[in-house]
Amino acid sequence: MSQQKLRVIQDYEKLSSDLQEQIKLVYPNGYRDHLISFTNAKGERVSALPFETFEKIYMVRMTAAKAVLLVEKDDDYDDDGVLKEDVREQYEDDHADADYLGENDNYEDDMD
Repeated sequence: MSQQKLRVIQDYEKLSSDLQEQIKLVYPNGYRDHLISFTNAKGERVSALPFETFEKIYMVRMTAAKAVLLVEKDDDYDDDGVLKEDVREQYEDDHADADYLGENDNYEDDMD
C-alpha cells in the first residue's frame, strides 16, 4: 500500500465502529506499544496509532496512557489486554472483505 493517500489525524472515539473493530484486529494485543510520534502541521509533537485503508492513512491520536485506558475499558479485550478469541473471530467474519487489513500487519511486525 503506497501511492498518494489522504492522511487523516483523528481521535479514536470519532472513528466509525467498523474502523475501531478493524483496528482491534490489527492490534489484538493493545495499542500502547505501537504508537508513533510525529510533528503535526502546528509544530506540536503528537503520538498516534497508524492504521491504513485503501483510501486513507489514519493516525489515530492517543497518548500511551489513553491507549492503555481504551483497552482496559473495552469489553472486547480480556484482563490481560488481549482481544478475546470469540470477538476476534466475529470481527474477522464481519470484515472479511477488508483486504487491506493484511497490509496493516506490517505495523504489528515492525514493533515486535
